[in-house]
Order: sequence, then structure tokens, then C-alpha cells
Amino acid sequence: MRTLFDETKINSMILKNRLVRSATWENMADQSGHMTEPLFKLYKELALGGVGLIITGYAFPLAEEQPNPGMMGIYDDSFIEDYRPLTEMVHSHGSRIVMQIAYGGSQTNYRPEERTIWGPSEVADLAFKVEPREMSREDIQTLKKAYGEAANRAKAAGFDGVQLHAAHGYLLNQFLCPYYNRRTDEYGGSIENRARIVLEIYDEVRDRVGANYPVLIKLNAEDFTENGATFEDCRYLCRELAGRGIDAIEVSCGTFASGKLGPCRTRIDAPEKEAYNAGHAAQLAEELDVPILVVGGIRSPEVIEKLLETSKIEYFSVSRPLLAEPQLAKRWQDGDRRSARCISCNGCFRPNPAGNLCVLNSESA
Repeated sequence: MRTLFDETKINSMILKNRLVRSATWENMADQSGHMTEPLFKLYKELALGGVGLIITGYAFPLAEEQPNPGMMGIYDDSFIEDYRPLTEMVHSHGSRIVMQIAYGGSQTNYRPEERTIWGPSEVADLAFKVEPREMSREDIQTLKKAYGEAANRAKAAGFDGVQLHAAHGYLLNQFLCPYYNRRTDEYGGSIENRARIVLEIYDEVRDRVGANYPVLIKLNAEDFTENGATFEDCRYLCRELAGRGIDAIEVSCGTFASGKLGPCRTRIDAPEKEAYNAGHAAQLAEELDVPILVVGGIRSPEVIEKLLETSKIEYFSVSRPLLAEPQLAKRWQDGDRRSARCISCNGCFRPNPAGNLCVLNSESA
């Protein structure tokens, strides 16, 4: 019988439990994306708190493309030595750490007038109204190379793997979405074409890091937006990635334009409201011989145990609950099985000069 605290393995990466810290924008890196003392402290608290796998906040692979302030960077070799103390610290506490790599695109309000922003087509973002420049084939080649080099740097810095962010309305998700992707070349039209850039980036990354290095991806099961990517689109891409050797798939949903069906839903105050992506994740776990992570509204060990009993989902990702209490995994393992303290208010998104912090832990709460 599977349990939350089983030791498991993703490719060469051994994990002490099935609880994952899903990628979380901390807003604590410096202006160039390098580590700071508060950011290092946050990761130390997570590692001490007992979570099996930490996925970093999204890191930008091109210096000129930073979709939010305080994001981690991975766009040049200076980050290799910068991150080594971080990965060594996490390992010293028995956890593993994967770097998420993401090109943000037009879903941004951070200095859009000061930089060139790429998109699949010149279609303004539904939520932020920023209109990107349509990527040329040369731009696509540049982006592929940037992802490959970023993954190689992450490996050199001691990260246990990388995750490609192709969900939540960012650039790779927009290529999958017919609303944003109106191209007429080999990167637009059918799902086979819309998925091409994701598969080519995966192939580039895999070529750089080798077969034994864990490469994960985060995907939307559905976009829940006008003419958005569908579950059938997701299933196609997952099958293709599985055939190419992807090591794990994290299943999410929605974008900033998805309203109540966005990635970070509120009012999760009952077990039936938890794990709102579990239905899609369970179906993918049945269809694929690839470990599936599910994220979205997980708050209690009972819900996780039920999914372990009734589905083939392997891992359970949480974000906001670990902002509220980084020690959640240890608390549950020690026998205190109360649900996470997080009240799903999304107060952690409110502007705060100290970073994206839980309001329950602030002095003003």
C-alpha cells in the first residue's frame, strides 16, 4: 500500500516522500535574478520542514526577459557558483531541489514598455493586455538554445533536475493555446504543430543534460479560457513527451484570465474542494507510464491518502500551504494530521517589499 512518506525515485533522483513544493514566485531575488539572504533562508526553512522535493520559483533563461521582479535567473554562467550553496544546503537536510525554467511572455505587467516580449502571435494577453512581438523562426531557435543552456547550468550548479514551465498562460502554454497561437507555419494550427516548440525545447534540454538527469514538465490539463488549450491537447502532448522519455509531469490548470478556474483558487475550506486537478491527473496517470504530480488545492493528508488509494498519481504538490507553514511535511509525518494552516486567500500575491509572504505570518495579520 502506497503512503505519503514512501521513498520513491524519479529517474536518478531519490525522494524521501511524495510531497512536493510546487514552483512558487518568491519575489526575493535581486534585480539581476541572483540569490539573496532572505531567499536562501526561505529555502532552508523548506528543506528543514521535510518536503521531499522543492521546485524553485520560475527562473528566466534570457537576461532581457524577466516577467516579474524578484525572479531567479539562470541566463548566464555566473549563476552556477551562485546556486551551489543553495543546492548543497538543501541536500544536507535530505531534500531534493529542481529548478523550474520559464519564459514568461506577454502575461506580465513588469516593465513591458522597456523590453521586447515574444509571443506565438501578436495577440494581446487576455489578463494583462500586453501585446507581444510574434516570434520568428530565428527567435524560436534562440529560445531553444537558451533553455538547453539554462538546464545545463542548473545541472552544473547541483540541482537534481529541471522542470519546464508550459502552464498557467506563460509563453509555452500560449503556443499550445489556439487563442494566442494564430501562426500559419509549422508552429501553428494543429495540436501537432502547436506542441512542436515544447517538444523541441524538451529535446534540446535532454540532449544537453543526458538521459540520467531528471527533466520534468508542468502542463495545464485545460486553460479554461476563450479558445484555450483543451484536455485533448494536453493528452496529446503528454503522450509525445512520454515517448521521448520525460521523467515526470505536473498537472495544473488555468491562467490569470481563467477567473474562478485559475491555478490558485480561493475558499478551499472543505475536503471536496481540495485537489481540484485530480480528475485530469488521475486520467493521465492511467494512460501514461510516467510519474504524475498533481497540484491545486491540496490541504490535508486524508485527501492525499484517498488519491493514493484510488488513483495512480504518484506525487502531491503544494505551494501556498508551504508559505503559511514550511514545516508542514514534518508536522504531518510526526502525527499532527490537521489540515494545512493556509486559508487560500491569495494574500501572498499582495505587493510586499519583503517578498511574497503569507499574511498569516505577517505582523499585521
